[in-house]
Parts: sequence; C-alpha cells; structure tokens
Amino acid sequence: MGQKRIIDQSEEKTAGEKAVVAQPKSSKNRVTSGILYVQATYNNTKLLFTDNNGNALIASSSGTLGFSGAKKGTPFAAAKVGELIGDKAAEMGVKEADVVVKGVGSGRESSIRAFSSKGIQILSIKDATTVPHNGPKAKKPRRV
Repeated sequence: MGQKRIIDQSEEKTAGEKAVVAQPKSSKNRVTSGILYVQATYNNTKLLFTDNNGNALIASSSGTLGFSGAKKGTPFAAAKVGELIGDKAAEMGVKEADVVVKGVGSGRESSIRAFSSKGIQILSIKDATTVPHNGPKAKKPRRV
C-alpha cells in the first residue's frame, strides 16, 4: 500500500498566519424582482421563480424535498418548498415578486405565505387556473 501521511497541527499554523475564513457563496446573478409561479395540484406543489423576462432561476417541488405519496399534496409540504425558494431568492437579492397561481391544490396559499416570510414583498397575486367551457360535445345516448 502507500505510506501514511502524518500532519502535525502545530506545524501547519504559525504565529504570524491568520486562518482564512470562507465567505458564503453569493449568487453571481443579482435580481431585485421576479415572478413566482405556483402550480398546485391535488398530488403535488411545484414552484418556479423567474426574472421579469421569464428566464427560470430557481425551481423546486414537494417531491424533490423528499415527500412521497399523499404527503406531497399537503400544505405543510408546500410551505417547505416556499421556504426553500424564498431562501434562495433572498440570497440572490430579491426584494419583490409577483405571484402567478395555477391549480386547485391545497398548497396554494401556504407556499405563498412561506415565500413571503423570507422578507420578500408580494406585489400581486394572479390566479391563472384554467376553467373548462363545457368541453367537446357528449356522445349520443345508446339505444337498446
């Protein structure tokens, strides 16, 4: 095998040297405002944060956080996703956001509340849930 390397702690640091403290990683793209898209279905809640041009910056869902099965559609899971996206957005320097909500799931409100709890001001909330206009013509009744 190879020789083992033994490092003496006292030799590494001398009296004149100062320990270098690692700075937290800051995002290279600074954004002050953006759009948060919330897609809340019965089975899952997905969040996507974009800049004002629509370029995706951060995305996550309750499934990616480790929730599985029926737990993915709960308000608790949606709140956890909102907190995660809010933390990352605040790290980028986001101060305000518009929200577009799509879907009828139970995580609609809780994800927005968790996102705004990270110090980001919500300017507007738009509901973009699709509504059917009675769909295609039904089949004619069967004659027996």
